[in-house]
Amino acid sequence: MWRLESKKVLVTGGTKGIGKACVEQFLELGAQVLFTSRTSSEVEDLENELKDKGYIVKGLVADASKLSDSEKVSNWISENWSSLDVLVNNAGINIRKKAHEYSEEEYKKVLDINLVAPFTLSRLLFPLLKISDGSTIINVASSAALQDVGTGTPYAMSKAGLLQQTRSLAVEWASEGIRVNAVSPWFTKTPLTEGYLHNEEKMKSIISRTPLNRVAEAKEIASIVAFLAMPASSFVTGQNIVADGGMSINAL
Repeated sequence: MWRLESKKVLVTGGTKGIGKACVEQFLELGAQVLFTSRTSSEVEDLENELKDKGYIVKGLVADASKLSDSEKVSNWISENWSSLDVLVNNAGINIRKKAHEYSEEEYKKVLDINLVAPFTLSRLLFPLLKISDGSTIINVASSAALQDVGTGTPYAMSKAGLLQQTRSLAVEWASEGIRVNAVSPWFTKTPLTEGYLHNEEKMKSIISRTPLNRVAEAKEIASIVAFLAMPASSFVTGQNIVADGGMSINAL
């Protein structure tokens, strides 16, 4: 119930932040892991690091927004694994601006990577998930999907759309034995948020809104992702677990 021995797992955006923490968590739980990143040096470095520890792991260079790269990932899984147990749609980006300042290229890039890419990959991998016994998709969304937290409109739009994608696919694919869930973190220590970590005023504001009085560690979010992949959560689908330290229920 609480292990993932020999399960085949794909984590997109797996070389840093929440993605890397997910890769490490799944490996510790006994899974085989394929991870992707757009940066070849990061892929090579992490793959070597983890293989040196004795883990069964593979990294692929892939841009989540490119159909050809998603097809490459799908083909690798088909040729090497023949099936897939767990898909973690984690890859994401943000460009923070006021709504009227975005170029069309900028906001489409955010939407393509955060919203369109997870659907594309889920669709491509459907046949490989379908033939697995109790497969699951976990989408990494954001508290920005639920309320305004100053991330910028395109990012919030993309994550809100990802939550509805989660619910719709959960219903549509339930009969195929595929569960689909999401995790929505609040502020988490990752390279994406590094600029804020050293800004005392912004950190004070973030922590003051959070009853647990701190920000999340990437490994804490990864633990929730791992739970949603386990047999222990086999009756959970179409749900969004909000990991925000109590921020969303704080009326003060």
